[in-house]
Amino acid sequence: MTAQGLADPFEAPSGKHAGSENFPVASWLIPRELRPHAMAFYTFARAIDDVADSDLSPEEKRFRLKAFDAALERPDEGGPRAALALARSLAVTRVSARHGRDLIRAFLRDVDQGRYRDWDDLMSYCALSAAPVGRYLMDLHGEDAALHEGSDQLCAALQVINHLQDCGDDYREMDRVYIPEPWLRAEGLGVEVLAEAEAVPGLRRVWDRLLDETQVLLAHSKPLAARIQSRGLALETAAIQALAQRLVAELRRRDPLRERVVLGRGTMAWVGLAGAFGAWRRRWGQG
Repeated sequence: MTAQGLADPFEAPSGKHAGSENFPVASWLIPRELRPHAMAFYTFARAIDDVADSDLSPEEKRFRLKAFDAALERPDEGGPRAALALARSLAVTRVSARHGRDLIRAFLRDVDQGRYRDWDDLMSYCALSAAPVGRYLMDLHGEDAALHEGSDQLCAALQVINHLQDCGDDYREMDRVYIPEPWLRAEGLGVEVLAEAEAVPGLRRVWDRLLDETQVLLAHSKPLAARIQSRGLALETAAIQALAQRLVAELRRRDPLRERVVLGRGTMAWVGLAGAFGAWRRRWGQG
């Protein structure tokens, strides 16, 4: 609610999968003074995601998303509350607004594009929908821009994992399919197979193919945590990498059409802490 008690007219009700994040956001591992800025970026990302996932018309979605973009570029002219809060944060941290604006480009693509022709097409989407989050955190912590590549690969892997978790709901509720259509056709399947109550063998093979590619991304991103200078961000990255690996394993043995494949709170805490502790021991535990 705004100061006047009215909802922000540019925002939308919580999206289809609100509250379904697998990975920690602005956790205690991030320096205290940076947490409000990380939360401003997260709140902005959540707000525009809710617009893209809402039941609004395509024209209304475009209008609202472009209002977020304009507010980042020209905050003095007003606009959505979450965009103005991020703009104030960026003015303090000197982090580029590009990361937020790239997210808007991803969600504008969601309005018009519901299918992907191949892995490269999907990765071009992830470069806008996922990579900006990691790049923002790297820049917020003052890390070397050379680390963006590893961060991009980790974030793309997380995005594909999320797509697989939500593949049934995304198709049934929003007619979005993030699985390359030719991969389905190669198994003699159409996108409608995602509306079934459980996966057929051909769909299982397509999922495993996506998970194989995701494992490659995670392998390439593995050195990232050891190269990050900020101890807190390095440990959080290691925790996220461990959680991603565990989710890949769960998705290989479970059916996301039959059940939502998530980690329980206890498992998330255990796996994340084990990943962070392992990174701490390798880098700082010998001192």
